[in-house]
Amino acid sequence: MESQMLSLSAERQELVCSLIGLAVKLGLIGLTGVSLFQLAGAYQQRMESQGEISAVLEIENAKLVKARERFDALFMVEGEQRLIREQSQWIAPNRLRVIWQSKRPFPTVDSPASGSGNQGARP
Repeated sequence: MESQMLSLSAERQELVCSLIGLAVKLGLIGLTGVSLFQLAGAYQQRMESQGEISAVLEIENAKLVKARERFDALFMVEGEQRLIREQSQWIAPNRLRVIWQSKRPFPTVDSPASGSGNQGARP
C-alpha cells in the first residue's frame, strides 16, 4: 500500500512539474508572438519613414542637379550675357534709376497725453 501511495505521489509530482513546464512554454510562446507582432509594426513604420526620406532625397537631388546646371551655364563663355538677359530689373548701362518721392509727409496718429479725451489731437 505504501508503494502505491509513493507511486501516486511521484506521478502527481511529475504531473505538476509537467503542467508547470507546459505553462512556462506557453508563456514563452505567447511572449515571442507578441514580440514578433511589435517587431513587425516597428519594421513597417521604419519602412514607411525610409520611403518618405527617399522621396525627399530624390526631390532634393533633382534640385541640386538643376542648380549645378544653372551654375555651370552662368560660368560658360556667354554666361554673363545670359544672366543679364534673365535679370530684367537690372539697370542698363548709361541709364539712371529714378525714384519718386512724395512731398507730403506720412500721416501721423497723435494720442492724448493725459488720457482726458481728445485735447491733444490736431485737426
